[in-house]
Amino acid sequence: MGAGGDSDAGKEFQEWADDAEQKHGVKFAVSLDDLPPPQAPRLALISGRTADNPRLLTESIAKGATCVYLEKPGAPTVTELQQMQKEAEDANVEVLMGYNKNVCKYVRKTREFAAKHPGSHVTFVSNNAYENTPESLGECFERNAEGMLKNMAIHELALLVSFYDVSVENIAEVTADKEFSSMQTLPGPSGKDYTDFDKIKFTIKTKNGNEVSVQADRCGGTDSFATVTDKDGSEVFRYYMPDEEDRAMVQELQTKYPTAMPYFFTQDPDYITVKERVAHHTVTGEEAEGVATIGVAVETLRVAEFLTPKLQEQLK
Repeated sequence: MGAGGDSDAGKEFQEWADDAEQKHGVKFAVSLDDLPPPQAPRLALISGRTADNPRLLTESIAKGATCVYLEKPGAPTVTELQQMQKEAEDANVEVLMGYNKNVCKYVRKTREFAAKHPGSHVTFVSNNAYENTPESLGECFERNAEGMLKNMAIHELALLVSFYDVSVENIAEVTADKEFSSMQTLPGPSGKDYTDFDKIKFTIKTKNGNEVSVQADRCGGTDSFATVTDKDGSEVFRYYMPDEEDRAMVQELQTKYPTAMPYFFTQDPDYITVKERVAHHTVTGEEAEGVATIGVAVETLRVAEFLTPKLQEQLK
């Protein structure tokens, strides 16, 4: 299949691929054209570069996919994602999204706690572990050129769309926390400059009275969590991902894969949950509980495009 090349990493991948093919019958191909006709309901998992996703969706449908698991944000722009949504609907293919935080334990427990305390305020916090240097952040900005709200914080925006009635039409106001937030223009490895948030915190108020906050920090560490504050602004609840129960698993994975980004490990159990639910749905037709649809993804991307210039303007 010509997958690995002669590098050490290439050889390691080739060994793993050969083992997977021998033990489990996994077929590795260089393009979808090499796939055999489907013998059962076919699930396509699309986890490529965001810019490649529209083409990959078209190819997956042409090759018999009956359901598609599409990684966030789905496409670079709202227009492209809406076109993908129509293409899938016309082909009677369901598209479900890889928004793993929709099924997270910490999200569920935070929402349950807040529901029992009227007047409380929820903040969803997302952290990455990039080094706080121009070189590291410049590489991050270029590799994730769609921007922080369409990339790192898109999971939190999906929560707001899914559970807090947030939509472009329903946003009454958005306010950036200028003390916390930071926006920089940095050169990426190519030498081209990119402007993005390295950290951002903002509060959204909706027209029907909901209020919720998001905080994201590229250099904040490995943990995501959520907090609940009371009417006086005092924190009364905090739940982490991973919690104490999951930390042993994270440590085990870090030891096994020392060169991977640490936040991969904290999200591992939830991605397993999402993928199992999507796979079960593909086979049985039963609802994939809690999993975001491409309709949710379209609105989430609309919200990201709506908020980005407003927050940039507030931080100038």
